[in-house]
Amino acid sequence: MRHICLAGVLVALVSNLLIVTPNGWLYAQTSTTNPYRVTLGWEKLPTGRTLGIMSGAFPDPDGQHLWLLDRCGGNQCADSDLGPILKFNLDGDLVESFGAGIFAFPHGFYLDHEGFLWVTEGGSHGDVRATLGESMGLGHQVLKLNQRGDVVMRLGEAGVWGDGPAHFNGPSAVAVADNGDIWIADGHRGGNNRIVKFASDGTFLLEVGGGVGSESREPGRFSDPHDLKLDSRNRVYVADRGNSRIQVFDPNGNLLYIWTQYGKPSGLFIDRNDILYAADGLSGTPRTGPPDPWRSNFGWEKGIRIGDLKQEQAWVVHFVPQHDADIGPGLEFLGVDFNGNIYAGEINRERLVKYELFRSLDLQNNRFR
Repeated sequence: MRHICLAGVLVALVSNLLIVTPNGWLYAQTSTTNPYRVTLGWEKLPTGRTLGIMSGAFPDPDGQHLWLLDRCGGNQCADSDLGPILKFNLDGDLVESFGAGIFAFPHGFYLDHEGFLWVTEGGSHGDVRATLGESMGLGHQVLKLNQRGDVVMRLGEAGVWGDGPAHFNGPSAVAVADNGDIWIADGHRGGNNRIVKFASDGTFLLEVGGGVGSESREPGRFSDPHDLKLDSRNRVYVADRGNSRIQVFDPNGNLLYIWTQYGKPSGLFIDRNDILYAADGLSGTPRTGPPDPWRSNFGWEKGIRIGDLKQEQAWVVHFVPQHDADIGPGLEFLGVDFNGNIYAGEINRERLVKYELFRSLDLQNNRFR
């Protein structure tokens, strides 16, 4: 391990002002101008269908379309005949959907550089969200699909939970490097608390962390690794949500940084310019219960924190407050189109919120223009 940086305190100097309220709580107040305006109801769906929990968004390489992963109009697909993979144009018109009948609790979503779509089954064993899928022989897998909806690769054994090279326990996220290496966060609450790397043909290469009941704050260990993304240098960014931090690894799985300045991140997105967007819809909301008493991260606002990964420590330079900020759990997964607009899923409301960029981000000078 090298260059590990614990970087939570200075965020107050970069993006927020910390003030003390009359009851003594520390509260993070944004000090930047917000260049986003909220749009609800952007998506146009057939009569009778609505979006449920959105757990991923990616712009199509053509720049004219956006791919979304939806939990079949609610928070479960095991008993649905709807396709959870949706393709929209940028006006919000649905142009294609597929994937019905092959997912129980779709959770992680990725569009790789060859145009293949990847989906993880995020229900860990013992979680009620996994039970129905397991009874149907679904879950605990990572699937690769082409844009016709054909499954071209499966990792893990359908409906069977475990650890080791051949099994998962509620894998929560997947990302694919330009050389084809596959990184998986495994898994969701109560899962294996590890990240795993495979070669492009599915050969197991390595793991970091791991084991049911292994929740830990130690460097290189995890508590609910909820999302995972790669930058242009194939560095691995893990939203270690239960520990209210992002852990950054090199392509060989060596820990580089521990960042606490991004709040309690549930979802990550890294755009073509290596700008990091981290969705935090849990800070300030009391969380208790198994598998561990989630640290509630009091004193932090819910919202989207933005940093430039070209800067070594990637301080938070802009903050977008969550729409309906007192609602929790709120923001989870998010994606950003080529115009800088953010598409984020809210858990409690089971809806998509579009944060429309109406002024340009100037990250170099830490301001909007």
